[in-house]
Amino acid sequence: MSGVGPVEPGEGTHPWEVLDPTGPPRPHGRLAELYGSHRRAVLATATAVALLAGGGYLYATRPQPPAPPEPPYPSQVTDMRYLSGEPTPANSGPRSFSFGVELSVLTGPPVTVTGISQPYTGMSVTSTPKAPFRTSAGTSRKIVITVHVAQCRKVPWNAGLPFLDVTLRNTRAIEVHSFILGQRYAQHLSEALQVACSNGSG
Repeated sequence: MSGVGPVEPGEGTHPWEVLDPTGPPRPHGRLAELYGSHRRAVLATATAVALLAGGGYLYATRPQPPAPPEPPYPSQVTDMRYLSGEPTPANSGPRSFSFGVELSVLTGPPVTVTGISQPYTGMSVTSTPKAPFRTSAGTSRKIVITVHVAQCRKVPWNAGLPFLDVTLRNTRAIEVHSFILGQRYAQHLSEALQVACSNGSG
């Protein structure tokens, strides 16, 4: 019987696998196993690198916690008030007199007093305790101020609002703050100056 049909391979013959001439050559045997394991390692490494990069980006762009507030300026949390007249320390000089003030620190870091002065050229002041001294938040300290009169003609006989210049320091800043001590201090200062300069000299 004759006819036309597909040609089948005869005995002892095998069909040839058609290779793609444009594709890469395929490894065989042991080389194929090495290629497969190497390919898996490369893919695993690439995945790990991608995960690390993504994690680093998320860490870098995470919301930052707000910065803690800065401590207050020392003049904002420090108060000084006049108390009363005080005995004058020995060896203070004939034209000297003393009075007490109370210094309080309301909140924040400790405040250090580094100096106390007054604006009038005819007199000067010293303090007990001597500056510098520190006062912690929530506490008060009594300070005895002694006034030394040098030139009576240059003192404030009738100062309406006499004040003390106090240099304050904390971890935020150093400031010179003028404390007006009120009418009772003004009256005490005027009377004490009259007594100190009553001999008419200077």
